[in-house]
Amino acid sequence: MSGLRFLVTGAAGFMGSFLVEKLLSMGYRVVGLDNLSTGRLENLVGSIGNPMFRFVKADLLDPSTWNGDLFRVDVVFHMAANPEVRHSTREPIEHYHQNLTATMNALEASRRSGVGVFVFASSSTVYGDPEAIPTPETHPIKPISVYGATKAAGEILCQTYSRLYGIRCLVLRYANIVGPRLRHGVIYDFIQKLSRDREGLEILGDGSQRKSYLYINDAVEASIAALEKILSNGAREEIYNIGNRDWITVTEIADEVIRAMGLSNIKYIYKPAQDGRGWPGDVKLMLLDISKIERETGWKPSMSSREAVRKTVESLAKLSPE
Repeated sequence: MSGLRFLVTGAAGFMGSFLVEKLLSMGYRVVGLDNLSTGRLENLVGSIGNPMFRFVKADLLDPSTWNGDLFRVDVVFHMAANPEVRHSTREPIEHYHQNLTATMNALEASRRSGVGVFVFASSSTVYGDPEAIPTPETHPIKPISVYGATKAAGEILCQTYSRLYGIRCLVLRYANIVGPRLRHGVIYDFIQKLSRDREGLEILGDGSQRKSYLYINDAVEASIAALEKILSNGAREEIYNIGNRDWITVTEIADEVIRAMGLSNIKYIYKPAQDGRGWPGDVKLMLLDISKIERETGWKPSMSSREAVRKTVESLAKLSPE
């Protein structure tokens, strides 16, 4: 990967900012693009000022805000997206544009600029309610949320651009990625609620939802390992699951949050939707089969789902309620 130039979209977001840091630490030149609608410049405080990094505030939905030269790089990591599954249920059209129109614009700019590899940040939600657990990459794609549908459609667009225009396409299907700077999802939600109310905790769903969680450093390492693999084997298209080997329930996550915050005697108030889900479109059980990326790259998670949750809670519990 020597001498490669990178563009990271969503660079000021949770995953994007950690990826930028990793690439810079490896000596690569990186351009970071973000519209700062949800991303934060504070996430890039360790990168801004590095002579190998350039930040551009721009919106992928509005190509007039960015110069096509931004895409004159070797590899695009397309991390920009609205990650809130619940938002996709409430505002499907807005979510469609944020996740799919933006992806189309990034792909087209990449095609016109001669990008070599387009890395698409997909999601375990493309599988919907899986018929096989752990769920392999060969499982049918049957999303049950608009968010999952936009990710599935983004995968198809990326693969089509590969076949039609020759851009190499790497699809990374992430489980729940957690760590410092996280500002969405169940861990952050619980901490914010408990910061405001020390007596009761509202839990969306019946608490039995069980999913896999991966710490951000592990997720970034896996992403780099997958890129190195596709660059070395010459594949035109590749798909990898990125997750953990185990899982944890929502109630167990609540227990971890309460323990880390030094609280006790908290009453759990469950608000289940259909089948005990947290909301319409919520996948109740998710555990990805990661044997392919382990076998082909040698990458392995460094901590369990519970350890990843616990370390994340410890870093986020210091935040003031927003």
